[in-house]
Amino acid sequence: MATTAQKSLLDVLAPGKKARLHRMLYKFGPGDGTLMFLPIDQGIEHGPRDFFPNPASKDPDYEFRLAAEAGYSAIACQIGFATKYYPDWAGQVPLLLKLNGKTDIPPSDESFSAVNASVEDAVRLGADAVGYTLYVGSPRQDEDLKQLGEVRADCDKYGMPLVVWSYPRGRDVSKKGGQDSFYAIDYAARMAMEMGADIVKINMPKVGLDSDKDSPAPYNEMQVDQAEAIRQCVESAGRSLVVLSGGSKADDEQVLGMTKMIMEAGGSGVIFGRNIWQRETAAAHEIVGKIKETLVSSVVRKP
Repeated sequence: MATTAQKSLLDVLAPGKKARLHRMLYKFGPGDGTLMFLPIDQGIEHGPRDFFPNPASKDPDYEFRLAAEAGYSAIACQIGFATKYYPDWAGQVPLLLKLNGKTDIPPSDESFSAVNASVEDAVRLGADAVGYTLYVGSPRQDEDLKQLGEVRADCDKYGMPLVVWSYPRGRDVSKKGGQDSFYAIDYAARMAMEMGADIVKINMPKVGLDSDKDSPAPYNEMQVDQAEAIRQCVESAGRSLVVLSGGSKADDEQVLGMTKMIMEAGGSGVIFGRNIWQRETAAAHEIVGKIKETLVSSVVRKP
């Protein structure tokens, strides 16, 4: 049974998008209309430093083997990673091809992630979705939105689901409560939906920050807990499905708590990277099994 958001989205999608999205929601991963993505774009976004906690994770074959054997909805990676390694794993786990990326060497004051691959590349590789990072509020948002518009048009042309990594970034965001604030994450969720995302990836909003007073009204005076904040962010995404990013490695209780919270908020799943592949193989499989159980048992189905 699908959630209300999934029913609404699947009702309006063209057949190509619907077929690819259905595979990820029901044929792979936890199934039952949930999503569990393994992102491995940190080699570009952070450099190799993230692989040191588990040296085996530096090998792309390790990442694909983990995604296939643990039963993921899709693995998210960049063009070189996919071109050189996905042929060995095609059919065993869906591919979510990231189309843009950047290093973290320049400051994030004017964040922008340039396109380096195309929707045609995704079709050629047999991908079931593409990913795009949007920096909401960056001074370079004019370039960003134009670039995203071109990607969205190609997704419609080729029947490819569009997953938007929607992140508040830039010097102006920091002046209005910061990139982790309820205001900023809620804005990012809404922006991605309005820009045409089929699936929105957001971070967990933080509440009770000292910087909340700098957020625009009424956010600067709202008293909400984290569960209510993420519920409203999911609501702001409308018919777009929402998956939660995990960020830096956390303990099992935190990982499962985040999973339960996004599902009870009406979300569709999680996209945890470092929280999975920075663990040894056995430990990674163990936490993945617990995440799957939590996803399926916590899904909210509305009449």
